[in-house]
Amino acid sequence: MPTFTRRQLILATTGFTASLAGFGPAFAQTLATPIRVILPVSAGSGLDTIARAGQNALSKQLTQPVVIENLPGAGGIIGTGNLVKAPADGRTIAFVSNNHSVNPSVYRKMPFDSLKDITPICVIGETPFLLVVNPAKLPVKNAKELQAALKAKPDYYNYASSGNGTIIHLAAEMFLDAADVKAGHIPYKGMGGMVTDIISGQVDFGVVAINVAQQHLKNGSLRAVGVMGAMRIASVPDIPTFKEQGFNDMEVGGWFAVVAPKGLPPAEVTRLHKAIVAAWNTAEVKEAMAKQENIVHPMTPEASAQFMKSEQARYARIVQKADIKLD
Repeated sequence: MPTFTRRQLILATTGFTASLAGFGPAFAQTLATPIRVILPVSAGSGLDTIARAGQNALSKQLTQPVVIENLPGAGGIIGTGNLVKAPADGRTIAFVSNNHSVNPSVYRKMPFDSLKDITPICVIGETPFLLVVNPAKLPVKNAKELQAALKAKPDYYNYASSGNGTIIHLAAEMFLDAADVKAGHIPYKGMGGMVTDIISGQVDFGVVAINVAQQHLKNGSLRAVGVMGAMRIASVPDIPTFKEQGFNDMEVGGWFAVVAPKGLPPAEVTRLHKAIVAAWNTAEVKEAMAKQENIVHPMTPEASAQFMKSEQARYARIVQKADIKLD
């Protein structure tokens, strides 16, 4: 094996660095700089598993390390608050979900503007929602029967949510509004506790993500009365959508998106968007998404911006009608 003097190693390293510089400063910086990915949620949550499923593939597409940092709290405000303070240089991005568009309506004060202080990169996809009941306490089989049961006993039944002002809370309110019925609201700290109490009969019904409900639908401890999205779910094809059952304007799912600080240069937006789409289209990530029951349908940066704007306006109307407020 050949040996090298210290001087030879220095000269070789200098030559390699100079060759990288020949490709331009942006290329050299890309190889040297990791991408910081902020997750405004706790480790192990749905958004966390989605981001981590694509972490390695995204790193390969960007040819630079991807470092995930969980900064949960205040419905995602703490983590996204860190994002908006970061330089708009493509080194810091964040994953966000529906709560990013819900928060401006439910919180009395926001430390940033959810639309103006970010650069949307890509709405990647969504997790389908179902409205489920405890079949022993509410022996209904479809949305019309649930509507009839709630109308027959106003304010008698109650529904669970994963917390005040969450998208799960708003999704249930969408049904109550569309069906013109009332029910009591019992908020929980997360989806796990609410599902447990629906199964035990402490609560009568609620909206849940398909990946959380799946095993309970199979064993009969929960019954789904409808899919809240625009299309039926492949893994449970016999469950109709609410639209098919005559309920309009209540399509909702748990979408997930990547955003950056405001003012990100167009070239960086294009670079990141291309890498994200490619990463979530790799076989390994597609398989992981399928196992989690997530549907991947990436939007362009322009479409993502318009979608998030329309979502914020839509949720504002629901929040105002249901009189939901958080300090």
